[in-house]
Amino acid sequence: MEPKYQRILIKLSGEALAGDKGVGIDIPTVQSIAKEIAEVHNSGVQIALVIGGGNLWRGEPAAEAGMDRVQADYTGMLGTVMNALVMADSLQQYGVDTRVQTAIPMQTVAEPYVRGRALRHLEKNRIVVFGAGIGS
Repeated sequence: MEPKYQRILIKLSGEALAGDKGVGIDIPTVQSIAKEIAEVHNSGVQIALVIGGGNLWRGEPAAEAGMDRVQADYTGMLGTVMNALVMADSLQQYGVDTRVQTAIPMQTVAEPYVRGRALRHLEKNRIVVFGAGIGS
């Protein structure tokens, strides 16, 4: 059966990765979500994935408690990168070629977000996982 859409963007809440624990990262939950995403991908759909970080950090309550708001938000962005790396690893375990891109330079663990590069990855049948936003 031909998929209805050629390309999709999935926004995945960080809390979804925590499973029943509510906080942190529950690996069996991540693996279950990754399996479903891999099945959609294997049906011929190009997938970009944006992952939140609310399972690890919430910037607003930290700012309300006196933390500098910008620093609190940056901390949350790093949480999204952690989630992106865990999800990318799980997707790769299902045989899906995956790339992580971030708005914050961290070349050791992820590519910088470049729109054209992200599109090329999708065209090459790779899932692109975005952490720390895309900078726009």
